[in-house]
Amino acid sequence: MSNNETNKKSRLQEGLQATNEFNQPVKGTSLYKDAWRRLKKNKMAIAGLVIVIIYSLLSLFAPILPIYSYKEQQMDHIHLPPSFGQTAGEQMMERKITELTTLAAKEGRVEWTKEDEQHIEQAVEEAREKFTDPSSAGGESLTRKEKDAIADVERQITRERRDIAVQEGRVNLNEEEKAELEALRERIANETEIIDGEEEKIHERTYLFGTDYLGRDMVARTIWGGQMSIAIGLIGGITSVFIGLFFGAIAGYVGGKTDYIIMRIVDIMYSMPYMMLVIILMALFGRSIILMFLALSLVSWLTVARVVRGQIISLKNSEYVEAARSMGAGSARIIFRHLVPNTFGIIIVYTTLRIPVFIQMEAFLSFLGLGISAPYASWGSLIGDAVEGMRAYPWRLFFPAVAMTIFLFAMNFLGDGLRDAFDPQSKNKL
Repeated sequence: MSNNETNKKSRLQEGLQATNEFNQPVKGTSLYKDAWRRLKKNKMAIAGLVIVIIYSLLSLFAPILPIYSYKEQQMDHIHLPPSFGQTAGEQMMERKITELTTLAAKEGRVEWTKEDEQHIEQAVEEAREKFTDPSSAGGESLTRKEKDAIADVERQITRERRDIAVQEGRVNLNEEEKAELEALRERIANETEIIDGEEEKIHERTYLFGTDYLGRDMVARTIWGGQMSIAIGLIGGITSVFIGLFFGAIAGYVGGKTDYIIMRIVDIMYSMPYMMLVIILMALFGRSIILMFLALSLVSWLTVARVVRGQIISLKNSEYVEAARSMGAGSARIIFRHLVPNTFGIIIVYTTLRIPVFIQMEAFLSFLGLGISAPYASWGSLIGDAVEGMRAYPWRLFFPAVAMTIFLFAMNFLGDGLRDAFDPQSKNKL
């Protein structure tokens, strides 16, 4: 290309470039670039976005992460507490020693010290002074209630001193119990399994989040449960948005009887009990992941349809729509090529706000026993399984609940930030 042609092209571009009142070139920007610029100023929304990305990456790469299988059961590792350095074998030994020494202590095979005896005598004497009626003659006329109260105190302090003796190892184990401990120690040291084609000493594992009632690793269960919950939220949210977008756009643009019929269907479905309808569908057609997606999506598009309908009604008489119509564009082209893209901002915001709702609904269904079934897991099913033993094994409930709570907070912060970013006239100035 010659210099004259290059100069002519540059002058032509300068002539087409927008300028302000001072004849200075103004660089244009799109709605999405402006929204991103506004979103970056919202620290909570960016923090939510980072958390969502981290969760998404963990869920996406769960199959290749260096974690144990979420389906693998180790019955020797049932209900092991979280540990950052202690192996499963060491925890098994501690649990077995505690079990045997507690049994021996209950049978009276405890090496009592003078300190233990003094504590017990002192507690009984204090209880006698506390519960004895001063009018009684030297405690000889103690009532049955007073005797029972003193006996309860003696049993309690005896149990406490016995627990201290167990912790200090002042318990006499018999030969059978010692042999049982030695056999367990040898099994822990030598037992191996073939896992993924390689021999592994399974009792040398370390469980950061502990194990569940079948000896499965809670780290793996939480990560894979997050994969399922996020998939349900994402697929369910996108599906419901597409359904609502389709019907809402047609109702808003066509109007008339079509609008009336679609909106009356929406009103009728709104009048039905939402979760009851989902529960009935799950109970009638069985528990499956695909059916859950369909059940949640088919009754979640109503609000989207109403929102999109309002947006289409406000845009369908715009100049660019009239221009497209005058050039012979059909209704389908105008709706899905011109009107719908101009509603993407509110659709993106609504989708991010619907994902947490779907995750919560799935958790509710799993809690009722209608959600994800074994061997698959979700945050909701993990929480539902852990409720029964939450006092004895709190880590089974704590870690999935915390993981789900953090993700839901992040999605809500991100949704709020997107709502403000896509609305330049928002009250929440960025």
